[in-house]
Amino acid sequence: MDSAQIFLQFLLTADMSIRLSVVLILACLAGLYSERAGIFDIGLEGKMLIAAFASAAVSYETGSAWLGVLAAISASMVFALIHGVASITYRGNQLISGVALNFLASGLTVVLGHAIYKKGGQTPALSGSQRFEEITLPFADTLSNVPVFGPIYADVISGHKSLVYITFLIVPLTWWILYRTRFGLRLRAVGENPASLDTAGVSVVRQRYSAVLIAGVLCGLAGAYLATAQAAGFGREMTAGRGFIALAALIFAKWRPWYAMFASLLFGLLEAISNLYPNIDVFGLFEIPVQFTQVLPYILTVVILAGFVGKAIPPRAGGEPYVKER
Repeated sequence: MDSAQIFLQFLLTADMSIRLSVVLILACLAGLYSERAGIFDIGLEGKMLIAAFASAAVSYETGSAWLGVLAAISASMVFALIHGVASITYRGNQLISGVALNFLASGLTVVLGHAIYKKGGQTPALSGSQRFEEITLPFADTLSNVPVFGPIYADVISGHKSLVYITFLIVPLTWWILYRTRFGLRLRAVGENPASLDTAGVSVVRQRYSAVLIAGVLCGLAGAYLATAQAAGFGREMTAGRGFIALAALIFAKWRPWYAMFASLLFGLLEAISNLYPNIDVFGLFEIPVQFTQVLPYILTVVILAGFVGKAIPPRAGGEPYVKER
């Protein structure tokens, strides 16, 4: 294999890694907001699933992908509000609440999909304005002939859907909110020591609800991307465990925005490798089977959750309902 072919494969792998990592980045950031505020969110999967169905259904009915995004965010925020009421207002077990949302979304999307479209829980295929189109960045065609940088800009950076660029803008925005604003300071404080924040006259309940609802918005964007950009409609269980992979990436990233992006890109890379190179030949000695490459992202998830990548310390008040002292 010559250098030109290697470079071409590099471009193809990088491009697919970016596309596949978008859902994980959004879900990871959603979990980051929620868990930084002390609310563990196992329900990322369920919120993304209901958002994907809502976006596909509304996009199909209205012919507008952007209206589908609004529907996805609305549906996800309803689920986020349910999680907030159960875990913040009524101080229920946060893990059980999240798992319940996952089961609810899994069953509800199939029932609604079958009842409305009679396609076994799926929605009709989306086309045209019902889906997001790829965007060519300025000067991409002009710079494509420039050695090395040109193909990277034209084939890897340019040519993605609008939600991809929005996602990568959300990462620095999240960093700025968490570390450069009063809201972010309070958000981090409520996940570490809510009593001190309450003593300062700041509402712990309001801060935690704000974080949970922001997580709902990000899960809505993730679900909309799945159904209207990465795919062309809703399919049963199309999230395929990405919510749990995002939680593993969040632990790997130690609840930091930039690390979360890079961890999600790593998972996206592993999934891209499994899609592009199902059978990997190792120096002509033996061949790695497709089944192994397909489970690479899940193997890494287990490795991370088992604690083999270093100690990750969650927010100290995470998972604990706050009871105001009288």
